[in-house]
Amino acid sequence: MKLRRSMPAIGLTLALLLTGCGTSVQTTTTSTDIDYADQENWAYYSIGDTQTADLFLICPTVTMTDGYNMAMDDAETKANFLGALNMERGIYEDSARMFAPYYRQASMKAYDLAASDREEYLEIAYSDVSAAFSYYLEHENADRPIILAGFSQGADMCYRLLEEYFGDEALYDRLVGVYAIGWPCTEAMTVEFPQIKPAASADDLGAVITFDCEAPSVTDTFLNPAGQKTYAINPLSWQTDSAPADKSLNRGACFTNYDAEITREEAALCGCYIDAERGTLKVTDIDPADYPARIPSLPDGAYHVYDYMFFFRNLQENVAHRLEFFEAQAE
Repeated sequence: MKLRRSMPAIGLTLALLLTGCGTSVQTTTTSTDIDYADQENWAYYSIGDTQTADLFLICPTVTMTDGYNMAMDDAETKANFLGALNMERGIYEDSARMFAPYYRQASMKAYDLAASDREEYLEIAYSDVSAAFSYYLEHENADRPIILAGFSQGADMCYRLLEEYFGDEALYDRLVGVYAIGWPCTEAMTVEFPQIKPAASADDLGAVITFDCEAPSVTDTFLNPAGQKTYAINPLSWQTDSAPADKSLNRGACFTNYDAEITREEAALCGCYIDAERGTLKVTDIDPADYPARIPSLPDGAYHVYDYMFFFRNLQENVAHRLEFFEAQAE
């Protein structure tokens, strides 16, 4: 199995950064098997039994203390992990039965390492994600439609699942879409793994919905370095050209907390367009000072931690629309 090496990026949830919470970590890279038959090792397990499709959701980085991989054996770790997932769940929960495994994700500290050194910790993280997905396929999927989703490190793990599993045509045919937000999708990835197909419309099936937000003035970040171009789709127009989408198309930016509550919602908060050279999503109509990067390594105007929040309602509607289109095509 050949997996794409990790891009030099970091991902954190907004709530974690605002509260200053951290999680415990393990300081060894020794691999131990996690029993995914034990539902205690799942943050979400079969939540929403009335839904006709399944969501496999992968948590972003929440580990900020010393060490390179998150521990699985303390309450604080699991509380922060669950909280980060809760911040996103409203986008998906009305459309799909939800599964989300606990896994030994790479910590913030791991992203300070050179890419070659960092990879061993990301491989530990992915070994858990893969084991959980394999268990889910064998015991729960039963040929149901699948939505993959993850933000930041979670999106990276989505790409790795695509690489390992979705070269299988029968499985790929059950893939509604992949919401891999906040992690770059490059041409090299799509060439090596044709099953990684960037979305080109609101109802493109089996495709990757991806973007990362920044102010028009930003030209270089860890996530999207100068000279690298990433694929993206505009979540307001669902087009891939660089035409601006007016903020009036924004159905609602939603800022959420660890209890899955929307603490602030504002329709028409911001517009956006895709940068023709960088492929990033340029967000308009807001002041960067009101939305600080929150990550020291990112410049002012890097909106990474707000990626899905800025376009929450549009994403929520698109998940439902894409699934409806999938089911219509299957009839």
